[in-house]
Amino acid sequence: MNEIGILPAFNGIMCHDHWKPYYRYKCTHSLCNAHHLRELERAWEQDNQAWAKEMKTFLLDSEKAVKNADGDLPLHEAEQRHQQYRQVLDKAEIECPPPDESQRKGKRGRLKRSKSRNLLERLRNFEQDVLRFVDVKIVPFTNNQGESDLRMTKVQQKISGCFRSMEGAKIFCRVRSYLSTCRKQGLTATRALTLLFQGKNPEFMEPDKFEPD
Repeated sequence: MNEIGILPAFNGIMCHDHWKPYYRYKCTHSLCNAHHLRELERAWEQDNQAWAKEMKTFLLDSEKAVKNADGDLPLHEAEQRHQQYRQVLDKAEIECPPPDESQRKGKRGRLKRSKSRNLLERLRNFEQDVLRFVDVKIVPFTNNQGESDLRMTKVQQKISGCFRSMEGAKIFCRVRSYLSTCRKQGLTATRALTLLFQGKNPEFMEPDKFEPD
């Protein structure tokens, strides 16, 4: 992650799945709620944690509210969302308490937690990162877009095993980057490639379409 030279210099908002090494970087963090939804589903279905079902409903409802507000939720509504979030976690503390310290029996360190308890503590300790999408307009609910952009690279790696040269890898990434950007601008891959072979730029790439700094 350091060698590629991006994250050490990154000072924006990084949306990720809470892999601990990401927190070594001093940027602002946002946690992917698609991952939380899957973990909450597991806690509800396998551990019968009612609070997990309520939290899943809350997160999905919050995503819908933010989308309906075009990403710009009013401040008072964002604060209410934080309060509701804490209320669900307060219920969770009763339903899924921490290990009983009286059962330590000389053991050192942190007593083992259940998966549901670990999830609860993570949600409580990283509230700001979980709800960053509520507070900041540009922050997505999940990092699915990033994973989608990288998926074809992993598919190619799975099929071919590796890239045969650095030049080939760069070409592959450039082509995928072009197609992904066009798709986000509402241009189909067929149209994007047609323009490419005609030696033309998509309209959104024309110089007069860029706003001045």
